[in-house]
Parts: sequence; structure tokens; C-alpha cells
Amino acid sequence: MHHRATATTPSRRTLLTVTAAAAAAAVTGAATPAGAASDERRLERLISRMSLEEKVGQLFVMRVYGHSATDPDQADVDANLKEIGVRTAAELIARYHVGGIIYFSWAHNTRDPHQIADLSNGIQRAALDRAVPVPLLISIDQEHGIVARIGEPATLMPGAMALGAGGSRSDARRAAHLAGTELAAMGIRQNYAPVADVNVNPANPVIGVRSFGADPRAVAGMVAAQVSGYQRAGVAATSKHFPGHGDTSVDSHYGLPTITHTREQWRTLDAPPFRAAIAAGIDSIMTAHIVVPALDPAEDPATLSRPILTGILREQLGYDGVVVTDSLGMEGVRTKYGDDRVPVLALKAGCDQLLNPPKLAVAWNAVLAAVRSGEISEARIDESILRILRLKAKLGLFHEPYVTHDAVDRTVGTRPHLATADRIAERTTTLLLNEGGLLPLDSARRPNLLVVGADAASPSGTTGPPTATLAGALAELGFTTTVLPTGTAPTTAKIDEAVAAAAGKDAVVVGTYNVTATSSQRTLVSRLAATGVPVVTVAIRNPYDIARLTGQRATLATYSWTDVELRAAARVIAGRARPEGRLPVPVQRADDPTQVLHPVGYGLTYD
Repeated sequence: MHHRATATTPSRRTLLTVTAAAAAAAVTGAATPAGAASDERRLERLISRMSLEEKVGQLFVMRVYGHSATDPDQADVDANLKEIGVRTAAELIARYHVGGIIYFSWAHNTRDPHQIADLSNGIQRAALDRAVPVPLLISIDQEHGIVARIGEPATLMPGAMALGAGGSRSDARRAAHLAGTELAAMGIRQNYAPVADVNVNPANPVIGVRSFGADPRAVAGMVAAQVSGYQRAGVAATSKHFPGHGDTSVDSHYGLPTITHTREQWRTLDAPPFRAAIAAGIDSIMTAHIVVPALDPAEDPATLSRPILTGILREQLGYDGVVVTDSLGMEGVRTKYGDDRVPVLALKAGCDQLLNPPKLAVAWNAVLAAVRSGEISEARIDESILRILRLKAKLGLFHEPYVTHDAVDRTVGTRPHLATADRIAERTTTLLLNEGGLLPLDSARRPNLLVVGADAASPSGTTGPPTATLAGALAELGFTTTVLPTGTAPTTAKIDEAVAAAAGKDAVVVGTYNVTATSSQRTLVSRLAATGVPVVTVAIRNPYDIARLTGQRATLATYSWTDVELRAAARVIAGRARPEGRLPVPVQRADDPTQVLHPVGYGLTYD
């Protein structure tokens, strides 16, 4: 049974006066230079009241299982005890004084918008109930597209590469602003987005469509637009992954990638989006667990590299905001050093926030010991805490730490937000092939469609499956549709079944997903094409699929398989919307990767 907190819509006035009086006194909202100096002194006084244990806690941003801060399900209590040694979020805050908590869908933090708001309020209540009350900074990876922790009924926007294909900075800004207002309404005030990596490697297994594209200048413009959108909505944006994770063929979750760019290549290719983010006033920047020998000959991961984080990011680029590590549970940062050294080295390198260590007790005690032994000075810790508290003050958390169900209902997943997402998605859908003007399909002339293909797991757990979503959207547009999921690796039997199902159909729509040289998705498309029934392929993740497919008459790229992007593709197929997207990355030929099949900026339209 799921327990729901009874105080679902706390009165902001009573909660603030009762639990946040001391915290609210720490900061005023004055914006004058004298007021800013006064605010700074208040923050410094707040730090001076903290014990060393409380100071160390402020540096950590931790996961915690459960839908409630005080009354999670028993399975989540068990997971917390096993991984963290506490039962609940409230106990986590009481024991470790953490400065932030990160929400995940797999940790059961994001069940629905009202529950998320209640969880956020419970976390803030626990934090403001301490001897030195400091509100928490609640964060999330809500990039949209293929990385989304909160799904329907919240609004899901097109992801980064889709926005890159749309090419509109105003669309990118609007998407971030709407997304940010929804996060803030649920009490989430730091988003680990936008991705500032320039994806120049088609084989990149970890970034790919999470990037706005391959052109540094275009990516920089999109990053700056999204920083502005999020931060005008009262959410700290976080550009990642510094110094640039776009040219790697290794996933840093599972290994330690090396980027072989020269310093000059880094300056011209990887740096521009981060420079643009800093110029736009970005609140936080996330590090990458990558080795860049040209920037640090010691070949330490950037997260642990003082030459990269202090020498380049702080001193050369002039950034004085919050630096947050990528997850300290990822293999890339654990390859060279043990879990007790990683957080200490990250702080010595120039990080402020230590994100999601695998064993919090190990990391927390290691930092505490490093300060007590003099390896890290208390003054160095205070620098990071001051940056973190400045951000919390800027976001108004000392004055308004709580959210309400009314604000959620007014903001999250509203009809205008959903309509905006649909319109933006239409402007991103990219038409790469249209032999003989097959598209748009006319539901009167070609009414019977077969929809087959990959049903990749929903990024948020709330959308899809892709074949059903595409078929449903096409049915609403007047077609008669038959659905046959064939998977990312269709068997010979499944391909035979699809070929048999295509008999008598007017067209087949195939959703493809990351087609490789050996993928049986290639056989599926060529066998279906051989029936003579026109085949339309829809690349539901990477736009590179077209280079490995033969026989299809038309190809669209959607850059993600969340419903908003698939419904837009259906409207383009049916001619209810025109394809306006342009490739933000080049597509190389499969038989000769040195040759470009379709360049950046390529995209067809309807006559």
C-alpha cells in the first residue's frame, strides 16, 4: 500500500514562519551592491555556525529511495539501509547533513507530480528542522528526449538533437522555460541540462542525440538559449560534461574514455558551448569522467584534474559558479583511484558538489578526514559551501523552500504546455529520403498501414511503446493501422511474420533504432521493401540509421522515441505538418565513413 502524506498542500505562510524562520533570516532578497554584500555576510555567518560535519555534508548531493521523505515503501527502506545505512530521506539529512538530493525514477522518487511536490516538501522540512537550518537543492537529470526522469502527465519536450534539427534558439529557450517552470513547481531547482557536448563521433555510445549537434557554434547558441530559459524559470541550469564528452567511443559509465583532441582542437570544437553557457550566466557546470591528455598530461579524469577544473574552467574561462561532479558511482571516475580518494581529489581539483557517491559513508568520512588531517583546508571547504549557498539564495530557497499542489495543477502538463511541445516537435522532424514523393501519405489513397519496428523502453517509463504510439497517432489521422513489434534485433521468424503481414497493405512504417552493420533490422527493411509495398523508415534515435538501410522509399528522423516526437512524425507522414528539420550532424556513408552521405543542414521538404 502506498502511503501519502496528509499535509499535501502546506500553507506556505505557516510553514515558513514555523520551520524556516532561522533560514529565512540568513538571506535577504536585496539586489543592490550594498544588499549583495550584506547577503554575502549573512551566508558567511551561516557557514560559521556549521560544525565541520555539517559543512562536509553540504558538499554532497545524494540519491535516496522512496516516494516520501519520511514514509517510503518497505522495499525502499530496505534499499536505503543496504546502500546508505539510513531508512529515509529525512534520516539521510539528519545523519549526513547533505546539501542536495537527486531524484531518479528507478529510486521511485518520481511517481506523479503531486507526490514529487510532497517529497520535495518533506525533504525541505527535514532540512529546516536541523540546528543550523539550510534548505536543500533538489536536482534531476531531465534533459528531455532520451534522458527524462519525470514523464506524463508532466510535459515532455523534444530532446537536444531534435531541437538542434529545428535550429530555432527561441524554440530551445521556450522548451527550457516551460520545462523549468514545471520542475520548479515540483520543488526541483537544479536541472542537469543542457548538454554542452559537441557530438562529432557517430559511434558515441553515451552522448549521441543528447547533444544539440556537431557544429560548435550552433551548439553554443542552443546551450545559451536553454540556460536562459531554465534560469528565467527559477531553475539552475547545468551544462555538461566539461571539458567536452562529444568525441568518445567509450561510455564513461563503464570505462574511462580518452579524448585525443589537441589543445587547439579543444578550443575550437569543445570549448565554445561552455564559453556560451558561462557568458549566459550559468549557475552550475558538471564535470566529465574523461581523460584529455592535451589538457592534463597526468591523464587524470577531468573530474579529478586541477589543471582542467581550476586552471582552465576557473582561471582561463573565468567561471566562479558551482562545479558539480558527474556521478561518482560511474566507472570512469573509479578506474584510477579508490572510492575514498575520489571525493577528496575532486575537491582538490576544484569541484564544489560531490554527486551520488556509491558509498556515502566512505566518501563523507574521507572528506572529513582530509579536512581534519589538513590535506584540505577548512577555508577551501568554505569556498565551495559559499558557492552552494549563494546559489540556494539566488533561487530563493531561503525564503520559499516549499511548493503547493495548486501550483503543480496550474503549471505541470497544462494544455498550453503540451500544445507548445507538439508545435516545437513538428519543427524538428527531419525528412531524409522521399523517393517519388511517397510522403505525405494520403489516408484516402493509402489507408491501410502496417507499423513494425523497435519498441525501446520509455526514457521516463510513461510513454510508448513506439510502434503503438506511431500506429495510434496515424489511426487518429484517418489511417487503418496494424501493429507488429519486431524489436531491435528481429529474428528470422519475426521478419517472416512482418513480411506476411505486409501483404495487401498500402505502406509499411518501420521504426528503426541504432542500426549497426550486423543488425537484423537491415534485413527486416530490405525484406519488406522486396514485397513491393512502399516502406517508410523512422529513425527513432540516431539519425545515422539511413546509411545502413536499403530499399525504403522514405526516411524520417525523430531523434527520440518519446510520444511528443513520434506523434509529430505521424503528422508529417500524414501531411498534417511539413517536415522542417535539418540534420544537426553529418551522416557518413556506411561503406566509406570518410564520405558524407548527408551533410549538416540537409533536410527535404514537401513541394
